[in-house]
Amino acid sequence: MTIPVATPGARSYSFPKEEHLCRKKLIEALFGQGSSFGLYPLRVVWRPTIAPTAAPPQVLVSVSKRSFKRAVDRNYLKRLMREAYRLNKYRLLEAPGGHSVAQLAIIYTGKEKKPLSVVEKKLISGLERLLTETGTTAAAPTGS
Repeated sequence: MTIPVATPGARSYSFPKEEHLCRKKLIEALFGQGSSFGLYPLRVVWRPTIAPTAAPPQVLVSVSKRSFKRAVDRNYLKRLMREAYRLNKYRLLEAPGGHSVAQLAIIYTGKEKKPLSVVEKKLISGLERLLTETGTTAAAPTGS
């Protein structure tokens, strides 16, 4: 049996536990001090870092219990959003000069279930918008 060896520059499509946002204080800080925008059926909330980095942000995935009463439906949508993020997080990580996102929340705000293709397309446009919004913040001149 051969063990696969990662080649330099190869993308990692994993979503390990270290990248999950679980700490209550960080979640409260994200929603208290973070910025957000909506791309129906998703809402993206993020909190910037001090300096641009290539490390992956901590991510929170959420679906409203009010909109989807059955846990099966909520879990299905969370699985779709995690999969879409997992496959497309390289857009954030491979940004030239790094990215400025410390924590990221992806919230499903739609009232009906959407297929993976729609969720993935909206998440991609959300990540690109996130890069442009944080890029303008990071490129702002500092007073000296």
